[in-house]
Amino acid sequence: MDRPWARVPAWVGAALRPDLAQATDAIIAAVRAQVPEYARPLEGRFGQRITEGVSVAFEQFLALLGSDEELRDTRIYHGLGQVEHREGRTLAALQSAYQVGTRTTWQRIGSSDAARGLPPEVIFALAEALFGYIEQLSAASVAGWAHAESTRAGSMRARRHALVELVVRRPPATPAELERAAAAAGWTPPARVAALLVRDAVDVAGRLPDAVGADLDPVGIVLLPVPERAGWIDRVRAALRERRGVLGPEVGWEQAHRSVARAQAAWPLHVAGLLTGTAEGTADPLVRADEHLVALLLAAAPDLAADLHERATAPLRELPAGASARAEETLRAWLDAHGDITATAAALHVHPQTVRYRLAGLRQAFGDALDDPTARLEVAVGLQVRPASVGAEETRAAPTTG
Repeated sequence: MDRPWARVPAWVGAALRPDLAQATDAIIAAVRAQVPEYARPLEGRFGQRITEGVSVAFEQFLALLGSDEELRDTRIYHGLGQVEHREGRTLAALQSAYQVGTRTTWQRIGSSDAARGLPPEVIFALAEALFGYIEQLSAASVAGWAHAESTRAGSMRARRHALVELVVRRPPATPAELERAAAAAGWTPPARVAALLVRDAVDVAGRLPDAVGADLDPVGIVLLPVPERAGWIDRVRAALRERRGVLGPEVGWEQAHRSVARAQAAWPLHVAGLLTGTAEGTADPLVRADEHLVALLLAAAPDLAADLHERATAPLRELPAGASARAEETLRAWLDAHGDITATAAALHVHPQTVRYRLAGLRQAFGDALDDPTARLEVAVGLQVRPASVGAEETRAAPTTG
């Protein structure tokens, strides 16, 4: 570390001491006058802390002149930064106070009788020593302020983590418990909220206004206030930065656990690539759980879903392999088009007459099932079921909570 005071003759300190001994009050008055955050009476601990900081700074500076020692003890100034943080003052205010104090001190030195007789090279060295010395004191205060800020941030993150864990808890927490946890986390609960499942949840939450996140295992949760204005989904998508995410339904704040549960049910399906990003089927790393209720319903009852799939696809399995695949493709397109032959043909890129021909074969295989509303619904839903092996894999990937 640089020791600019070593380049100033030791006798300069003794010569300046009488003038600087009277400078403490002038320094404090200048800081109070020029830095609004310090314009308050010098009473109690505040006055004692400021007075001690200025007087000790003078004594240390004068003692260092002419020596090659480092500035070893900056505890007072490190502690000053911590206290300033606790009292809600910013680093900008603290650094302004140092700047005002340094400028006032140099003006005081320049007007002293002792300084008038100093050679120019000593004046230059003295200025360099003073400004270098105050810079080190200021750095100690900045470090103290930053330490207090990191401690506060860590504590706040822990309280927000606890809030999210409480929301996830089963059975659900009471409204009173939620209110207390939100207050401790410094978070004002919104009227409407949605849960977002995403990895690096704390990082994502930091890019969304008033969001709270916690990195749980294996996937984090972000509680998102739902604004009344449109476009907030696009902001969520941008905050993900290509991460995979699942958004639960919008609910009242005290029902946030429902949004979490819905998103958790959809997460393993999304990870397995079984959900498209939107109802229109476009690729998107963000999916909304409520756009995939049938898939969630089937995943919640895998045995029932497997039986439904078995019955719905039984007629297709009786066809030859090549014909079976083509028949299933046609059936899916026809069901998606709600029986519209023209739309089905467009989706399959074939002539409508080809669709009619294939439908005749499907009606022969399925009998009356394609004309009965209930049976046709069972076929449509059964076709949405994935093989049981995939379902088992998805179940193992389901997130745990707590």
